[in-house]
Parts: sequence; structure tokens; C-alpha cells
Amino acid sequence: MSEAFALSPDFNSAESRAEVPRSLGLARRGDRGVIVKVTGVSGAAEAIDAQELERRLLEMGFVEGARIEVLHEGLFGRDPIAVRVDDTRVALRRREAGAVAVKFDGR
Repeated sequence: MSEAFALSPDFNSAESRAEVPRSLGLARRGDRGVIVKVTGVSGAAEAIDAQELERRLLEMGFVEGARIEVLHEGLFGRDPIAVRVDDTRVALRRREAGAVAVKFDGR
């Protein structure tokens, strides 16, 4: 085994997964973390303008450094989701949640 390969991180370990920011749209119930970036680009077909989506998310409290926890997932297709952002509870569609990058705590 090469030395470079041996030193590469194990992306299946909880510690490595926690270090890589992921989209809030991919989160599951119980996931917790810290918001690291908010953009208007969610990667899904945009229902609203990217700048408008970013503005709305920021107004709802989705700001860098805020603690976040996924509280609930909808019954059909796990959509929408309910999240706690610091001390506020917000429900949003997964396509909008895709515009928020979160560094999740390891589990």
C-alpha cells in the first residue's frame, strides 16, 4: 500500500464526515451542526431567483455560525423538513435547504 493512500482520510469514519460541509437538504432527522455557508444556489430547479432565496434564508436566521438541528421530516418523500436554527424553528422544502452548507457534528 502506498504511503499517500495510507495517509488519506477515511471518509467513512464519523470524524471525517463531520469535517466536510454538506447540504442541509441531505440531512436526516436528528442531525446537528453549524452553518458554514448560505448561497441562493440549491442545485435543484430554482422556483425563485437565487438572490431572493439567499435573502429569505438570511432573514429567517440561516446565517454562518448558527447552530442547526433537523427536528422533523415530512411523511412523504421526507419533505418538508423542520429545523431549529439557534432558538427559532423553521420549516422549509429540501430544495431550499440545499442552499445551506452545514458542518455536521459526528455521530
